[in-house]
Amino acid sequence: MNDKSILEQLDAVLEARKSESADSSYVASLYAKGTEKILKKISEESLEVAMAAKDHDHSQSDKDKEHLIYEVTDLWFHSLVLLASKNISSEAIMTELQRRFGLSGHDEKASRKDA
Repeated sequence: MNDKSILEQLDAVLEARKSESADSSYVASLYAKGTEKILKKISEESLEVAMAAKDHDHSQSDKDKEHLIYEVTDLWFHSLVLLASKNISSEAIMTELQRRFGLSGHDEKASRKDA
């Protein structure tokens, strides 16, 4: 299975959860609670990523590496939930990443209106 197919599969599942009961699905419960709850989860996951990265910096252990991967996966997942709640597919993110590929980060930032 390639990366794109898993993202497409996740997009489909996240879309399907929109019509499910909040009692039957974690994602449906997040949708029912709204953007603020989803953003709270993303904030929590971001902090957990930061802590796991620091743990890995200190130990460089395989266990801490796996923990960092686990936490980043949670962050990505909850970010995908947010996007799906706004009717934005992972394909839109992939397109933006492709647009930026090979572009200097400094040049990309300078091209923004708010830079």
